[in-house]
Amino acid sequence: MNKAIVTGITGQDGAYLAQLLLEKGYTVYGTYRRTSSVNFWRIEELGIERHPNLHLVEYDLTDLSASIRLLQSTEATEVYNLAAQSFVGVSFEQPLTTAEITGLGAVNLLEAVRIVNPKVRFYQASTSEMFGKVQAIPQIETTPFYPRSPYGVAKLYAHWMTINYRESYGIFGTSGILFNHESPLRGREFVTRKITDSVAKIKLGKQDVLELGNMDAKRDWGFAKEYVEGMWRMLQADEPDTFVLATNRTETVRDFVSLACKAVDIDLEWQGEGEREQGIDSATGKVVVAVNPKFYRPAEVELLIGNPAKAREKLGWEPKTSLEELCRMMVEADLRRNEQGFSF
Repeated sequence: MNKAIVTGITGQDGAYLAQLLLEKGYTVYGTYRRTSSVNFWRIEELGIERHPNLHLVEYDLTDLSASIRLLQSTEATEVYNLAAQSFVGVSFEQPLTTAEITGLGAVNLLEAVRIVNPKVRFYQASTSEMFGKVQAIPQIETTPFYPRSPYGVAKLYAHWMTINYRESYGIFGTSGILFNHESPLRGREFVTRKITDSVAKIKLGKQDVLELGNMDAKRDWGFAKEYVEGMWRMLQADEPDTFVLATNRTETVRDFVSLACKAVDIDLEWQGEGEREQGIDSATGKVVVAVNPKFYRPAEVELLIGNPAKAREKLGWEPKTSLEELCRMMVEADLRRNEQGFSF
């Protein structure tokens, strides 16, 4: 039986990946860090929290000895490093913590693989935020990087260290540069889930106005459940490599809001520009979306769009869910949660 370590089991990708691996017959060791607010709601929502082949392991990614013990005790053959301080906005406030967890944490795992069993296959969760101030459109595996946040810089360090361990020690180290991928399991700290949760609350009369920052930011948004399958496919390939997973389409935050509102039959009309822009419900004339400058970031990433041609050709992977379908899925989940009186 295959054994896999999934760091960051409590996150969106960790939960979906654990579900996929369990369906494929793996024994999964899902790690989480000790905090006062550790929360397993995602694996509970997927119904896998009591699966006999899922083992939850408390683990400190910043501790090399803990990483070595983890690999020794589990005898895992695959490691998926999804754990990170993954909030771009927070990374400006906590750059050192972000560097330690997101950057050095990956190296602790790579070093543990090198020491314990160099035949272990290692997946590093890289990110389109490494492209930042984009140097080419669309972005592919060879596009130059220009990160615009401490999070992007830390991820870039982990990305290059994965390649370095691959080339220096012959480790099967693969890096997946994933563009934005969303789902009903997204945390409300992320703008997409903030949008769908607020739209559900507005529809139910529990909130009046959704406040956002840069409405013109363009992102390549896909469905997270499809992206974790791409991660798995990367570790089944004959050779380690770097792959972009994306949809090759881009929409603005404004577009995402409009689609989310459409899912609850709110037709938005946009008026004004910049900080004075508003989204108005065409049926009632009420302002339901407004811009608040406090949500702007110190350095913005304006445009991200990825071309997944290499993943399609070498892995047989491609996205299937449209953004409209994704928005509807997320809004419907948030309607259900808010109607039941809770929303994670």
